[in-house]
Amino acid sequence: MNRRSLLRAGAAAGITLAAPIHFVRGAYAQDQMSCNMPTGSNVVLGFNVPQTGPYADEGLDELKALQLAAKHLNGEGDGGMLATFSSKTLKGNGILGKKVDYVTGDTQTKSDAARDGAKRMIEKDGAVMITGGSSSGVAVAVQSLCQDMGVIFMAGLTHSNDTTGKDKRRYGFRHFFNAYQSGEALGPVLAAEYGADRRAYHLTADYTWGWTQEESMKNATEALGWETVQTVKTPVGAGDFSQYITPVLNSGADVLILNHYGGDMVNSLTQAVQFGLKDKQVNGKNFEIVVPLFSDLMAKGAGAAAQNILGSANWLWSLEDDGTKAFVQSFGAEYGFPPSQAAQTCYVQALLYADAVERAGTFFAPEVIKALEGFEFDGLGNGPTLYRAADHQCMKDCLVVRGNPDPQNEYDLLKVVQIVPRSQVDYDPSIFGGELGPDTAKQC
Repeated sequence: MNRRSLLRAGAAAGITLAAPIHFVRGAYAQDQMSCNMPTGSNVVLGFNVPQTGPYADEGLDELKALQLAAKHLNGEGDGGMLATFSSKTLKGNGILGKKVDYVTGDTQTKSDAARDGAKRMIEKDGAVMITGGSSSGVAVAVQSLCQDMGVIFMAGLTHSNDTTGKDKRRYGFRHFFNAYQSGEALGPVLAAEYGADRRAYHLTADYTWGWTQEESMKNATEALGWETVQTVKTPVGAGDFSQYITPVLNSGADVLILNHYGGDMVNSLTQAVQFGLKDKQVNGKNFEIVVPLFSDLMAKGAGAAAQNILGSANWLWSLEDDGTKAFVQSFGAEYGFPPSQAAQTCYVQALLYADAVERAGTFFAPEVIKALEGFEFDGLGNGPTLYRAADHQCMKDCLVVRGNPDPQNEYDLLKVVQIVPRSQVDYDPSIFGGELGPDTAKQC
């Protein structure tokens, strides 16, 4: 190196050192360190949902909603909730002017398959965000992977307290409510309808969601005076639950709490009714069945067995707010039937990610994370909502619902008993432990 080259190199270094930190960060970190920064005219999102397995009904509905979200973000169709969303950054011209493309995968409701699918989407397909899933076991596994790879995970249907509790991650965000909130919302309604002197028997899906759902329901009902007679874990995808239901008959319990979801709940509830539990009297009381996490898809699968069953829900297509009406109109026009709560939460997550990128002005993951943390919004079907910075849990109103005893059509399956205000289901995020960890940008 001659003297002139040396002086030129020194001058360049001086300019770099003198430049504002945000300029250096943008020039270096975004170009060199952030995973899958889009460089062309398109941006790829990863839609990783259960298309087979016990939660496939929810997964297929999620996929439809995510495909509809991509259309709306690209300016196709009627725009859906873009018109009702309180944030007005989304214009239907993609994300930061880049057309939204997507790749899909089948989680099979299995954590290993879900991780493999998400890893392929990131490494092979260049996905800058992963969303979807209908199992908390899947959500926790994929969220951890995304943290390691520096790609944002906008969780789909996941209800375990652990997702934004002990297993929370800086790169993971949950719109769906959680098991604790189900317990807090349902407890007072159960006491009002069934009384405080009750004996409960729990059948529980044997993984993170079931464990925290059982714990939350026990805490909520025992605080009201209920006694827990027995808790029994059941395998996911068991199909035949008769061996687990038979002992309930002679247990002295007068309430069966089914901490099951998807096809498992359809099967266990249907079989419990076939065993005559709904028609029994125990301890001088009518025997009751409770489904803490309910959905219209499960009510459809269970048919008449779901009638009059109480549970909680994140959202319902029959709500009267403008955001819900817009989404139901769009989804119904596209697919010929109303969307489920799984569809709504995934659609909303896709919009929230796109909006955060627009507000941040970049796909650089740490800046998008900052745009989501502490973000307050409305117009997406759940009322005023906060994406809490401390644990990345959306805080909003919850629903207590009942299986409709007199449906007017094939979709009129659940009725809202009570919209439980956000203040009633709020909690200190520290009670579930965990650490978000760093937002360090990474190369794939």
